[in-house]
Amino acid sequence: MAAAALGALFSLSCVITQAWWLQFACIGLLAWRVAGVTTAQAALLGLAFGTGWLGAGTWWLFISLHRYGGLAAPLAAVAVVALALALSAYLALALALFARLRRGAAWLDAPLFAGLWLAAELARGVLFTGFPWVATGYGQIDGPLAALAPWIGVYGIGFVVAMLAALPALALRTGPRRAALPAAIAVALVAVAPLAAHDFSAPAGRLAVTLVQTNVAQDQKFAPERLPEALAWLEAALRGARGPLVIAPETAIPLLPDQLGAEAWSRFTEPWRIEGRAALIGLPLGSYEAGYTNSVAGLSAQTAMLPNGFYRYDKQHLVPFGELIPPGFRWFVDMMNIPLGDFARGPRVPASFAFAGQRIAPNICFEDLFGEELALRFADEAQAPTVFANVSNIGWFGDTIAITQHLHISRMRTLELQRPMLRATNTGATAVIDHRGEVTARLDSFTRGTLDAVVEGRSGLTPFARWATAFGLAPLWLLCLALPLLAGRWRRAP
Repeated sequence: MAAAALGALFSLSCVITQAWWLQFACIGLLAWRVAGVTTAQAALLGLAFGTGWLGAGTWWLFISLHRYGGLAAPLAAVAVVALALALSAYLALALALFARLRRGAAWLDAPLFAGLWLAAELARGVLFTGFPWVATGYGQIDGPLAALAPWIGVYGIGFVVAMLAALPALALRTGPRRAALPAAIAVALVAVAPLAAHDFSAPAGRLAVTLVQTNVAQDQKFAPERLPEALAWLEAALRGARGPLVIAPETAIPLLPDQLGAEAWSRFTEPWRIEGRAALIGLPLGSYEAGYTNSVAGLSAQTAMLPNGFYRYDKQHLVPFGELIPPGFRWFVDMMNIPLGDFARGPRVPASFAFAGQRIAPNICFEDLFGEELALRFADEAQAPTVFANVSNIGWFGDTIAITQHLHISRMRTLELQRPMLRATNTGATAVIDHRGEVTARLDSFTRGTLDAVVEGRSGLTPFARWATAFGLAPLWLLCLALPLLAGRWRRAP
């Protein structure tokens, strides 16, 4: 129970980012405790800590399952706890291996602990489509270690946090005096980390934008009696936008173009057929035969020349249960009332939307959790994005910490790739984030309106963009696999 409470406390750093120091205290206490127990006990501690961490960090899933999915409250609560337990199995295995392989020397055991912590986070972020929400590195977005993001990414930051937290904690096991030097080193490294900050990107022009926040309650989004008013407001907001580029959120139009009708569809598309104006609008596309996609339509004078009359971005990384039904879980999805369904995937490396000298790269909702996937768009530096645009609908999760968490996630992507992020959302957080991770403009959540701002595009590649484009997460996997192997060799040494 104490380990679960510690994990819940740890999750606060992903909401209150000024509490970044809390991560060091929580991981340090966990490492100190695990160093004094058996392998089985270490696994239980990892399971409890992870369940508290993920349960407290993603409890808002209950709202989507119960309030909007129609799942009975007890079943929704059980589902959230079951998910946290299942994802915590990675941490349980990692800590069990640590208890088995540790040598009892802090200088050897701290890298081992950090490597296994990294392995657990990578597994959670990659396996079974991945769910890296509240990963350790997000708690450092306003901390000194944020300067490391363009070098090693969010997972690399998590590794460093685990290393610096574990070093003095494990040394404390051998006596307070022995912990003094490791603690001093850890504090010094944290203090000098901001010196790693560097601009790897360069200005690539400025662009005025208007971001639309529709603020349609999720239980009204697909209601036939609500649609005419919502679509009329959206049309007026798009037409009245002051910025040359206007962006509307995920499924701002919740109907297929055919369902909308030719006349209504033309009212949304025709205003952007003139030079100097463009729009990115979230909506579903496709057909029963070809499959449906969660998409963004890009409209401009140039896209009018395309065969279908618009640029198209289709979401590639789908949300399990909401957009993708995992094998064997049709029964679970059938218990809920989710109006969307099993979507088709878009291309893994899509083209950007070109407008006013910028290359704008859309991503939809939680796709911006996967920095290594966004980095694939930098393979051809000459065609690399200059601006990212995230369109989201967090209305599924109500007025909860999910809004703040997702904003911090987008901020981490801007640090890793040094590209600004334009966020157009249904209920929040609609915002502009610059390439240094700073929110330069934001609309109040749960308000209907538009946000006018200016964004500066960027060119050039960060080290993270270079190695993640070339190798994905393989370098981090090699690191976290090499450390346990080395620990095992040290253990066998005479």
